[in-house]
Amino acid sequence: MIYPIVVYGSPLLRKKAIEIGKDYPDLKQFIDDMFETMYHSEGIGLAAPQVGKSIRLFVIDATELDADTEEDLKDFKKVFINPTIISETGDEWLFSEGCLSIPNIREDISRNADVVIEYYDENWELHREEYTGTKARIIQHEYDHLEGVLFVDKISMLRRRLLKGKLNDIAKGKAKDVKYKMRIAVK
Repeated sequence: MIYPIVVYGSPLLRKKAIEIGKDYPDLKQFIDDMFETMYHSEGIGLAAPQVGKSIRLFVIDATELDADTEEDLKDFKKVFINPTIISETGDEWLFSEGCLSIPNIREDISRNADVVIEYYDENWELHREEYTGTKARIIQHEYDHLEGVLFVDKISMLRRRLLKGKLNDIAKGKAKDVKYKMRIAVK
């Protein structure tokens, strides 16, 4: 099942997501649907709040980026359930980020180079892993969704003011050239 993507302006994207248990209904199917939705939307990561579920879960598949970076991303396909970032360290570096929930906008975002995260995988095995570079950046971006934070929150007030018209259009469902269904907030 392909879900519509919840877009900027929805209060759901601003809520802190809740943890789930092993008995979460149809979890395996939901994870499969998240990957299908992410692929359909041409994303490399997708958090549950972006498809309307305020739960602490995100999926990543950055294997397509492998040819575009110097990093080894060919096996970077993962499910993160109830993740907790333990630390964000290393030099901050700028990189142009985008988001399925904020279509057609890219901004240079500064993030730490290294992250240590603890999470459960789809088999409920606990992991504590360290990631660096692009992997760390993708994890931090998706994790922010679980905390109710969007990448535009990390840009200057001046940049946000300059983007206000575009952001308001997205909130109204007026994003151009979007190839996936969007779910806007009903007022």
